[in-house]
Amino acid sequence: MTTDRTTTAPGGPLRLAEGATVSRLGYGAMQLPGPGVWGPPKDPAAALAVLRRAVELGVRHIDTSDFYGPHVANDLIREALHPYPDDLVIATKVGVVRDEWQSWNAAATPAELREQIEENLSRLGRARLDLVYLRVGGDGLLFPDETPFADSFGTLADLHRRGLIRHLGLSGVTTAQLAEAREIAPVVAVQNRFHLFDRASEDVLTACEEHGIAFVPYFPLAAGMLRPGLDTSQAPPGMAPTAEQQRTLDEVAGRHGATRTQVALAWLLARSPVILAIPGTGSVAHLEENVAAADLRLTESDIARLDELA
Repeated sequence: MTTDRTTTAPGGPLRLAEGATVSRLGYGAMQLPGPGVWGPPKDPAAALAVLRRAVELGVRHIDTSDFYGPHVANDLIREALHPYPDDLVIATKVGVVRDEWQSWNAAATPAELREQIEENLSRLGRARLDLVYLRVGGDGLLFPDETPFADSFGTLADLHRRGLIRHLGLSGVTTAQLAEAREIAPVVAVQNRFHLFDRASEDVLTACEEHGIAFVPYFPLAAGMLRPGLDTSQAPPGMAPTAEQQRTLDEVAGRHGATRTQVALAWLLARSPVILAIPGTGSVAHLEENVAAADLRLTESDIARLDELA
């Protein structure tokens, strides 16, 4: 699958699967709960306002999980948007639970996954989940569960056949895991870490392009490290831009009257026609800034410079 990266309309729709077409710039709910993705937000009314404004702006793809909070993000989504628009796709993730120390722990036994699916259905108020990702440890950010991968994904495939899940996805996977999953059931989306400064999942993106699978980068804005004035000294390796990278971003942004984050999102949308971006925020102003990035057209020269930033 190829595209003209200078002329493609970045904000155009992408067909996930039969009956599921979404705008290429969606919304990620990870920042709705409190600090550390734990507990309620400081301002619940502001969180509800962000969700409602996203739908008003045409966002039809919301990414969430019941382990955000835990439960907080899903509860807010239901309070803000239920009954849901018919064309709204809500994607969620399973395979992880939180403990009292706020750790992120793999939990992918068949029994655990069935329980997590039931919790997502209940919290979101849905009879069927639109898209469910199995979160695994292929990208190194989660210690893998001891359950064989085929058993975990096979459990979700069974729930898909039973009608509790409409579409299946994977998160944090290798190309080998993607191939193994596709032998079990259709995969419509993959969610791996990928942004301007981290291209480690390039091979997974290529595999998604070859098979017509949506690729949904998480941390599309380098986990918030693009905002000017932030102290990035303690940021994880590869997450925060260097001074030279910041200058390049600012130069490109300045030519378009845009912000760093808008340029980063526009680059992702121009990078591949199968990419769906899901930037998250707890601010209506930042949400509107992010959504506007769908209309930003980068030049061939801009893209070449940004391609070299990794």
